[in-house]
Amino acid sequence: MTTVLIAAALYLAAAGLLVWGVAADRSERRGLWFWPALLAVALHAGYHLWAAWRTPGVPDMHFFAALSLVGLGMAGMTTLVGRQGRMAALGVIAFPLAALLLLTYHFKGHLPSNTLDWRLQLHAWLALLAYATLAIAALLALMLWAQERALRRREFHLWLRALPPLTELEELLFRTIVVGFALLTATLLTGVLFVEDFLSQHLVHKSVLSLLSWLVFGALLYGRWRYGWRGGKAVRWTLTAMALLLLAFFGSKFVIELVLQQV
Repeated sequence: MTTVLIAAALYLAAAGLLVWGVAADRSERRGLWFWPALLAVALHAGYHLWAAWRTPGVPDMHFFAALSLVGLGMAGMTTLVGRQGRMAALGVIAFPLAALLLLTYHFKGHLPSNTLDWRLQLHAWLALLAYATLAIAALLALMLWAQERALRRREFHLWLRALPPLTELEELLFRTIVVGFALLTATLLTGVLFVEDFLSQHLVHKSVLSLLSWLVFGALLYGRWRYGWRGGKAVRWTLTAMALLLLAFFGSKFVIELVLQQV
């Protein structure tokens, strides 16, 4: 309990320091968020390791546990990438979200998982990494949309100073999508190869929606390469693909585990 509360407080402190650094417009203050964020990520990861040790079978990957792991991945990537430049602005959303998901997982309890062999565990971890990476891409798309909208309206808000130039932000968006698309491809391939009855009744919606998301992301990358898609079109395609992916995994898990209570 103490570890969870400390991690959540550190996440919120890191987000607060990010906002404070931008509001104060002092470059020496903008890096103060890093150490609280790094410690929060370490405690978050440590809590999941402790839960895995305490839980029979394999690490808990039920609905709230999976959400918390995705939040951990988002916070970890934001911390690593943000340290190198102005992408730390992602932390204003990613850090409080990670804190909320960690707290929700802790208070909803821990459920024992069925024993899985290494192939199914590989499939599950690839899926979580893909969701975390593409969730970061969705946040970048929202930042791109907000920045373009503000510039079109000639509204030069203070928060714009925390963001990289428009072209750099767009380039980072597509690099993130490429990585996430590769992870999603590996997830689908391992699912076909390692998951028995991949198209069974309880997996068919997840499989179809995941494939649709993969196709949308693939079409976006092709459009970027072939036609130079950018701006609003890139944002719409990214958010559409991410919505399909969320429905595929967390929508399916929500219905199966929380509505139908088939754990």
